[in-house]
Amino acid sequence: MTATDPALTALAQGWCALSLLHGRIESHVEKALQAAHALSVREYSLLDVLSRQHDGEGGHLQMKQVADAVVLSQSATTRLVTRLEDRGLLARYLCPTDRRGIYTDVSESGLALLEQARPTNNGALREALDAAAEVPELAPLVSAVETLRVPA
Repeated sequence: MTATDPALTALAQGWCALSLLHGRIESHVEKALQAAHALSVREYSLLDVLSRQHDGEGGHLQMKQVADAVVLSQSATTRLVTRLEDRGLLARYLCPTDRRGIYTDVSESGLALLEQARPTNNGALREALDAAAEVPELAPLVSAVETLRVPA
């Protein structure tokens, strides 16, 4: 393969289209969440991920798992957790079986904010996808996103 290989060019074009779609969606959702709830997309994602924890086996996420889920480094995730904890939206506590482990839970006010923000997030996502579907090079990606089912 060379830099002028048509397959590589098509691959690069596909990647650029995917990146453009992601950027458009994230920007639109970010504006909506900030305006209505003073939340960033990353903050919303963190609250959403942490709200899905449960008391069963493997139900609480370690910081590395949280970082992977919100697509941030562990240090950036820790800073984000600290910011939301300072706002009273999260609380940290020691793992009952391993005192070295620290878990994070969404507080009642964090859960309330998440529930208020969820319709805003979903509506802004729908708007961004509808707008992107009007762009010919993004339409196939929008279709793929709309039909994607991630196993639980």
